[in-house]
Amino acid sequence: MRLGKFAAVLLAGLPLAAMAQQPATLTIDTAKPIAAVSPTLYGLMTEEINYSYDGGLYAELVNNRTFQSNRGPSTADWTILQNGNARAAMAIDKNTGPSEALPLSLKLTVDNAAPKSEAGIVNNGYWGIPVHPSEQFHGSFYAKADSASIGAVTIRLINNDTGAIEATATVPALSADWHRYEYTLKSGAVTASAANHLTISVEHSGTAWFSLVSLFPPTYQNTANGNRIDLMQKLAAMHPAFLRFPGGNYLEGDHINERYEWKKTIGSLVDRPTHPSPWNYHSSDGLGLLEFFEWCEDLHMQPLLAVYAGYSMRQEHVDAGPALEPYVQDALDEIEYATGSTSTKWGAIRAKDGHPAPFHINYIEVGNEDWFDKSGSYSGRYAQFYKAIKAAYPDIQIIATAPVTGIRPDIVDDHFYRSAQEFFNDVHHYDNTDRNGPKVMVGEWATREGSPTTNMGAALGDAAWMTGMERNSDIIVLASYAPLFVNVNPGGMQWPSDLIGYDALNSYGSPSYYAQAMFSTHVGDHVLDAKLDATNPRLFDSVTLDTKHRRVIVKLVNGSSQPQSVSINLSGAKVRSNAHVTTLGAPTTEATNTITDPTRIVPVVSTISNAASTFTHTVPRFSIQILDLDLN
Repeated sequence: MRLGKFAAVLLAGLPLAAMAQQPATLTIDTAKPIAAVSPTLYGLMTEEINYSYDGGLYAELVNNRTFQSNRGPSTADWTILQNGNARAAMAIDKNTGPSEALPLSLKLTVDNAAPKSEAGIVNNGYWGIPVHPSEQFHGSFYAKADSASIGAVTIRLINNDTGAIEATATVPALSADWHRYEYTLKSGAVTASAANHLTISVEHSGTAWFSLVSLFPPTYQNTANGNRIDLMQKLAAMHPAFLRFPGGNYLEGDHINERYEWKKTIGSLVDRPTHPSPWNYHSSDGLGLLEFFEWCEDLHMQPLLAVYAGYSMRQEHVDAGPALEPYVQDALDEIEYATGSTSTKWGAIRAKDGHPAPFHINYIEVGNEDWFDKSGSYSGRYAQFYKAIKAAYPDIQIIATAPVTGIRPDIVDDHFYRSAQEFFNDVHHYDNTDRNGPKVMVGEWATREGSPTTNMGAALGDAAWMTGMERNSDIIVLASYAPLFVNVNPGGMQWPSDLIGYDALNSYGSPSYYAQAMFSTHVGDHVLDAKLDATNPRLFDSVTLDTKHRRVIVKLVNGSSQPQSVSINLSGAKVRSNAHVTTLGAPTTEATNTITDPTRIVPVVSTISNAASTFTHTVPRFSIQILDLDLN
């Protein structure tokens, strides 16, 4: 990992005025594993918030490609192009579209146009369209025209500031019927910039209709309809074990008719009607159910599928019983779509959609945050889903999102959004949890300090909380931070204190992101018996054993403004003298990374030469450290 601006400060020591805490002692019994670490402990939670999918991970560059908004048909994010003496107008036509799912379109009426006096439409993307040198884009749109005399359609990427044409392509004259047209754009020796817009223009009078206007840059693993490369790379670096999808509130919707209806998110894009999201912008559903599973496949994650359970956020619900049965059947169909062989109805449809091989599912979550349902109906609703899913798929673990009566869930989902100090105070939350009860998923949690992404203080709170989850990972089988993403442009954020920030061109990890990556990539398979004796109330630890590599992994979090000396005693073990230490820290808790200063705080790897069965180590102030101690 590259050296951050604060690395030298952290590794060279502290200002002379800083006074150390009273020495602490960490005693580790290396011969006494007390529990197995859950192999799925660290994963990802995702939903459409903060422009996480559209304008974020999903690589589509055209904003409002189907001319719809949460308030209905809309030309939002589109403007008219009238070069030279051109005269034209645009409007929504609700009476024609390329499919039953997309029954409307944008009607372009051109009264006058000529070469160098083109008329057309303009899209600025999601706060700009990023263009890099020698980059190839794949685009398409559905269109028709009232007459072939309107001529060819020219597509351009144009620099906002200079007017320079960065890339151009042409498609032949449009037909009188709806047809999908494809084009390729390639930039030259341009300067990388997001200050670009897309134009679609003609040089002759006439009328044309457009829908599903699309433009994709290169995607992760060159997947069609795929994901943004830099964001996928950041997720891959976290080594996540699972992905919880399609999201929390996004699953439920504000109203029942605005829920996530998975059957409307599969198949060709032209057959996906899109839908309103609860975060006040419209979802293209380009990242649909199959794309979620392929995301898991790309990053070698287990899918954790949440199914709609009959409750939406504006207190609309479906009572258990006959009224709920269609929703239960919909969940069973969804599981069959993912896991069924091609001889099943929905497995065959998955194969038709381009993925013949079935996926494997170990976890299904029934609903989301159903403790908000004031009707008290969740116990009955959960039981109905539980019995039906278990009857068809007995090996699947079924997660409850709220306490239930009358039936014991396999796993219960806990959510925590807190300050760093609140997490410091509660690191022993699960120490005395009944080991005979349901397992636990901490499906959403975060230290909410810093905006739009977290600061170092939040990373310390996160790391302290993770030590508690890790020590109790026999009962906590799954944990995922939320929210995962935020578009940092004005208007792009609905929820502050997020893990990964980006604009159209660049992205960065917050201090909390690096804390997550450090923990998930340095974890053993067994929890060791470790006892910390310290007067510092903001010193936290977790110790695991990697049996394959014969390595003791010591995590230490110092949330104090003073360095902390720790005497580490490993009973029953001989330790190699050289050990790797990974450090994340900053001079203050307010220090952070930004889109313009993305690597101010990053992990630094160093070595110590005094590691032994007993040795003393000093943890810098405001820091997270991981010591990898190899045994002889």
